[in-house]
Amino acid sequence: MDKIRGYMDKVILSLCVFLFSAMTVIGFYQIASRYIFNSPSTKSEELISYMFAWMSILAAAYIFGKKEHMKMVFFVEKLSIKTQKILQILCELTILFFAIFILIKGGISITTLTMTQITPALKIPMGYIYCVIPVSGVIITIYSLLNIKDIFRDIKEGKI
Repeated sequence: MDKIRGYMDKVILSLCVFLFSAMTVIGFYQIASRYIFNSPSTKSEELISYMFAWMSILAAAYIFGKKEHMKMVFFVEKLSIKTQKILQILCELTILFFAIFILIKGGISITTLTMTQITPALKIPMGYIYCVIPVSGVIITIYSLLNIKDIFRDIKEGKI
């Protein structure tokens, strides 16, 4: 299971790095076309916005998978280890529910609904932009299942 997590981490991180690099290059082009050639590009501005949305949502899923998201643990740390593990499982189940029903199910609905809307400059369906929501939902679901498995492994190995 650690191989799955490692592979997913590499793919998502590589995609985020690619998107950030592309945004930098396109942003430089946008600035050059506006100030040097006096002919601003509306397509590049729109593309950067959509790439930023994709990168942000994928990076959030990546951070969740690395377990480096913000946590408030000052109350939880006062509880017994066994109670902490139970709370971790409940949190993961809540996240799993959210990922499946809100991100995946709702994301598919919004993606399908917006496939008929066309972006102003790029002339592509908005559904392509919104499809990052169910994609990130699938990623978070996989990470959440891996996290639950890790918690049960810790319990089985007597780390409680």
